[in-house]
Amino acid sequence: MAIHEARFWEKLADDKVRCNLCRFHCVIAADRRGRCGVRENRDGILYTLVYGRSISEQVDPIEKKPLFHFYPGSRALSMATVGCNFRCLHCQNSEISQWPHDNRGIPGTVLDPATIVSHARDYDCISIAYTYTEPTIFYEYAFDTAVQAHAAGIKNVFVTNGYITTQALEEISPYLDAANVDLKGFSEKFYRKVTGASLQGVLDCLKDYRRLGIWLEVTTLVIPGYNDSESDLRQTAEFIAGELGCSVPWHVTAFYPAYRMLDRPPTPLASLVRAREIGRQAGLEYVYMGNVAAGGGEDTLCPRCGAAVIRRQGFRLLGVDLKQNRCAHCDCELAGKF
Repeated sequence: MAIHEARFWEKLADDKVRCNLCRFHCVIAADRRGRCGVRENRDGILYTLVYGRSISEQVDPIEKKPLFHFYPGSRALSMATVGCNFRCLHCQNSEISQWPHDNRGIPGTVLDPATIVSHARDYDCISIAYTYTEPTIFYEYAFDTAVQAHAAGIKNVFVTNGYITTQALEEISPYLDAANVDLKGFSEKFYRKVTGASLQGVLDCLKDYRRLGIWLEVTTLVIPGYNDSESDLRQTAEFIAGELGCSVPWHVTAFYPAYRMLDRPPTPLASLVRAREIGRQAGLEYVYMGNVAAGGGEDTLCPRCGAAVIRRQGFRLLGVDLKQNRCAHCDCELAGKF
């Protein structure tokens, strides 16, 4: 498939361009690529190198994203290309996210948007999830797929690091139904050291998602010695409650050594239990523990009566006690899409 001209860029002097797709706003010289490794300046024109090049396509439960309040129990067709604009030291998909920096060429199976939508329909998926790597960096591919999916009655989901620019998010927002955004920590020092990005950029982006009415859930991977202090967790929970809303689900998940962060131990269960309690103290109605076997840690509790209205084990639903989107015990309306 031929390379496509990118969106959201401007010409500069000396054949340079500025990419305005994500909040890094890379200035890219001729014959060079942006931070993501998949957007290249050729003769003063910015191109995306990954349009139509799928590196992964598979069917997942929506709970794997994780999205617990977006059509629970449904299936999502997950897709990705290589590349990422972050340099997370603990990346669990570094083989594909960092491919353009460690290898030559852009791999992937040629797969056009119409075929992806057709596959979603064939596999009885109610949504397409743009995931595994950062969907922002394959924006043009995701956008065209999302438009066609929307026309076919299929939902669209971003699993993202939350660094897309306001302009780009506003353009895709009519076709984007839900997102899980990583809020990886709550200090600029942490973000600079572990991801290379800015905390403030992520916070601003989260507020954009909420303002645009896209269903939002937030995930924090709790890393021992990095972002697991009571102060960090409390600030994270209070930001979600105060700026995004108490009904926004917060997933606190366990870290396991990966990529360039092999010196950290796995997250103790006690740290997640503490994080969940901090979230509840901040007023969050839905706090979940992930990546661990903890009885009840993934259950959805009614915020009024406390009944377990959705019981989960891993990515499986064990029971649902709802009448549409209301608690079967006290008739409280739950936030989300059911």
